Amino acid sequence: MVQVYFHCSNTEGTLIDRYGAAVSNLTEARDRASQIMNSMIQTPGAEDWRDWVIHVSGSDGEDLFDLPFTAMLGKPH
Repeated sequence: MVQVYFHCSNTEGTLIDRYGAAVSNLTEARDRASQIMNSMIQTPGAEDWRDWVIHVSGSDGEDLFDLPFTAMLGKPH
């Protein structure tokens, strides 16, 4: 198990994940990132999530991968 962190950002700022989650592989980390993304999108409000990105990093601060919210939402037409 490895501790990974899911920081979310857009052009106006960054939400820092201070707790992270223990995952056993990158597939599990991507699934968790998708769950976080879905939870944020489902939160009632006027936020346009299309310019947000989840940055997944290891406990050493090394970037593992980024997952843009457009992966779930699609791009505006």
